[in-house]
Amino acid sequence: LRSTEGTAQQDSVQSPAPEGVAPPKEKPKRPALDRRELTRPRLAPRAQSRKALVEKFGGAASGPAPNIKKTGGANAIKNMLLEWCRAKTRGYEHVDIQNFSSSWSSGLAFCALIHKFFPDAFDYTALDPANRRENFALAFATAEKHADCAPLLEVEDMVRMSVPDSKCIYTYVQELYRSLVDKGLVKTKKK
Repeated sequence: LRSTEGTAQQDSVQSPAPEGVAPPKEKPKRPALDRRELTRPRLAPRAQSRKALVEKFGGAASGPAPNIKKTGGANAIKNMLLEWCRAKTRGYEHVDIQNFSSSWSSGLAFCALIHKFFPDAFDYTALDPANRRENFALAFATAEKHADCAPLLEVEDMVRMSVPDSKCIYTYVQELYRSLVDKGLVKTKKK
């Protein structure tokens, strides 16, 4: 009688393959996937504190805008950028930035924001809110020339819409902000 140890030992030893026959190839094992990892939503990195965001965008406007909701994450960044726009355009006639839509419809908000950083580029006081096409053309051309801001918006599209699309405006303002940072005209807090 053989012991169970001897049988187990014999079973674990493989006999060599006969000559001329290649031994079977082992398939590489793939790491097991946890289904929870596939369905779990990806979370954004922890949002910065309000104070850090305000410092990053160069200061907040005084008093809250009536249409701004205080929330975290992407909305907080959007709100900080809106407050930055309000702070930079404070005191400009015919400009009252409350949102990324109707507040930009005359083109003067763009002109005021760009004039704040490039005051010698054009005479803001000569602009008329009724001349939307000229205001958008002036703002976009000046931003492209002086800030190297990508021309993401078309004048004709802006004139065609009585109320501009908020996502388009927000995207353009983000690009303008990034361009101003690259030029060293807006200081951000480095990590």
